[in-house]
Amino acid sequence: MRPVLATRHGSVRGILGSDGIARFKNIPYAAAPTGPLRFAPPRPPAAWDGVRDADAYGPTAPKTAYSAPLDRILPEVDIPGEDILNLNVWTPDPGGRLPVMVWVHGGAFTNGSGAVPGYDGTAFARDGVVLVSLNYRLGAEGFLHVGADDTAPANLGLLDQVAALEWVRDNIASFGGDPARVTVFGQSAGAMSVGALLAMPAAKGLFHRAVLQSGAAHHALSPASATLVAARMAALLGVPPTRPDLAAVPLPRLLAAQHELRGEISARPDPALWGEAALNMMPFEPVVDRDSLPSLPIDAIADGAAAGIDVLVGWTRDEFRLFTVPSGLHGQVTDDLVERAAAAYGLPARGVAAYRAAHPGAAPGDLYAEIATDWFYRLPALRLAEAQTRHGARAHLYEFAWSSPAFGGALGACHAVDVPFVFDNLADPGFAPLLGGAQPQHIADSTHAAWVSFATTGDPGWPAHREPGGTVHRFGAPPDDTHAPLADLLPLWEGVR
Repeated sequence: MRPVLATRHGSVRGILGSDGIARFKNIPYAAAPTGPLRFAPPRPPAAWDGVRDADAYGPTAPKTAYSAPLDRILPEVDIPGEDILNLNVWTPDPGGRLPVMVWVHGGAFTNGSGAVPGYDGTAFARDGVVLVSLNYRLGAEGFLHVGADDTAPANLGLLDQVAALEWVRDNIASFGGDPARVTVFGQSAGAMSVGALLAMPAAKGLFHRAVLQSGAAHHALSPASATLVAARMAALLGVPPTRPDLAAVPLPRLLAAQHELRGEISARPDPALWGEAALNMMPFEPVVDRDSLPSLPIDAIADGAAAGIDVLVGWTRDEFRLFTVPSGLHGQVTDDLVERAAAAYGLPARGVAAYRAAHPGAAPGDLYAEIATDWFYRLPALRLAEAQTRHGARAHLYEFAWSSPAFGGALGACHAVDVPFVFDNLADPGFAPLLGGAQPQHIADSTHAAWVSFATTGDPGWPAHREPGGTVHRFGAPPDDTHAPLADLLPLWEGVR
C-alpha cells in the first residue's frame, strides 16, 4: 500500500517502507525557475489534479562538478529537469504531531542537492522526527547580485529556502509534523544559509530552533563586492550585467562562465578584484541588500533579529584540512604563506607567533589550517553563540573531533566529516572516500541523538554556552564540557572577527 497525503497544491503518493517510514520525494514547493521566472523570486507551484507520484528524487539545481580533488571526496548527484524547487519528506507517522527538521545542504553555494543519498532522512524519522530536505538555486542563478538592475532581487537561493519553509508551515501537519516545532539545520554553505535565515525578515517565525554545522553568520558579501563579481561574470559572458541579459544566456554557457570565474578567484584572490570574496573564496553567496538581507547576518543577529531562537552551533576540529590535504597544499605551505594569510585575515603582527606558541612543533601547513579554521568556522560559531545568549536564547556549542583515517590520517576531523554521523548514515558509499572506510557507530549514535534531542526538546545533552569562557561538547574524543575554544588566542581576534 502506498500512502497518499494532501498538500495545498494537490495530493502526493509516497512509498511506505517495511520499517514503517513513509517517504515522499520531489514535491514542488515553488514553480520551475525558468522562462520569465529565471532570475526572479520563487512563485507558488501550479496546483495539480489527481494524485502526483512522489516516489523518486526530483531534478537538482544545475551546477558543474566539484573541482578536483574534492570531486572524488564529496558525494554529488545531478538529476536533469526544470522543476528543481522541490523537497523530500520522511515521516514515521502522518497522523502525529512530531518535531520537524529541515535540512539545507552545503556545497559552497554552487554544489550539492537534497538528493544526495547520504542525506536520507530514515534515521531521523526512525527516532520520531519528520525530516525535510530541499533543493534551492545555486551559483549565478541563485546568488549573483546585479546591483544596478532594480528588477533583479538579490539572494534568490535564500528566497527559495524561505519558500520551502513556508511550504513546511502550510503543509507539514499533513505529514505528521508540528509546524510550531521546526528546526532548520545545515552544514557549510547550508549553515551559512541558516545564519542568513536567522537574520532575514522574510524568514521570521518560520522556524523555532537552528543548527549550524561548520558555518554561521559571517559569510556574506557587501553590495560593492557582489557588484565586482557580477561585473566580471557579465564580462565573461559578453553581456551587460542586467537581469534580462543574463536570463537570455543559455544555461551551459552560464555554468561554464561560473566555473571560470571561480577558478579566477582561486588563482588570484585579490581583494581589489573581488572584495570579501577574495577571502571567502566563494563568489556566489548571500549579499547584503535593501530588502531580503538588510545587514550582515551576524550584525543583525547581534542586534536581536533572532532573539529567542535556540541554536546548536559548532565546527570540526580540523575543518580546513579538507582544502589543503587532498590537494597537496598542506605540505607546500611555507612560513611566509602563513604570515601572509594571517595578515589577510586581519591577525595582528604578533598573531602567528601566538599560534606557534599554542601549537608547539606544528608545521607551516598545520598553522595555516588552524588559522584558517578559526577565521572561517570557529570564530563565527562563537560569535553567533555569544549573540544569541545575549538575546535570551540558549546556545549549545560543539566540536566534532573524530579523525578520519583517509589520506593516511592527515585529514583529521576535517570539514564535512561530521555529516554522515549526524544523519547516522555511515554505511552510505558516497561517504566512503571521506571516512576512509571506518565506521565508528557509537559516535554516530551519540551525535545523531544530540541533534534529535535538540530538535525535540531544545537540549542536546550538555550545558548551554555562558560568558565568559564557554562550554563546548566534543564528539569523537573524550568529552570535555569545560573546554574553552581558542583559549588564549581569542583576544587576538577581538575587533577583527
